[in-house]
Amino acid sequence: MQYKANTPDEYIEAIPEERKEAMQNLRQVILDNLPKGFSEVISYGMIGYVVPHKLYPDGYHCDPKLPLPFMNIASQKNFIALYHSGIYADKNLMDWFVREYPKYVKTKLDIGKSCIRFKKIDQIPLQLIGELTTKLSVDEWVEMYKINVKKK
Repeated sequence: MQYKANTPDEYIEAIPEERKEAMQNLRQVILDNLPKGFSEVISYGMIGYVVPHKLYPDGYHCDPKLPLPFMNIASQKNFIALYHSGIYADKNLMDWFVREYPKYVKTKLDIGKSCIRFKKIDQIPLQLIGELTTKLSVDEWVEMYKINVKKK
């Protein structure tokens, strides 16, 4: 679902009341652990964390006017989603996350290529998400993107 919002604060205000606290907590753990250089924006109708053009002028290959996406969080119809481009581009990072997840949450991991879905919003593993957020610096993400994604 997309909400009409120009800022992350407006996004949080627009989502259903029962999701606000979970989204605020998820956002805060990301902000607390986000490596230097990434920027928080509204991206694709979600709260996004991107590599700004001043650090990577080429931007996103699908639309170079957009900054390079890294992570997004969203309140979807039936779940809260975390989109992490690094786990899509780096098999080792994906394998690490899949191994670690059961240490924090007893329910089965619901994951796609880059989308982690949390249907039980009271069971979002914030500590694990914080650690995942720290795993790639801006420079590491840009290099990984150029090697694994952009050349395809």
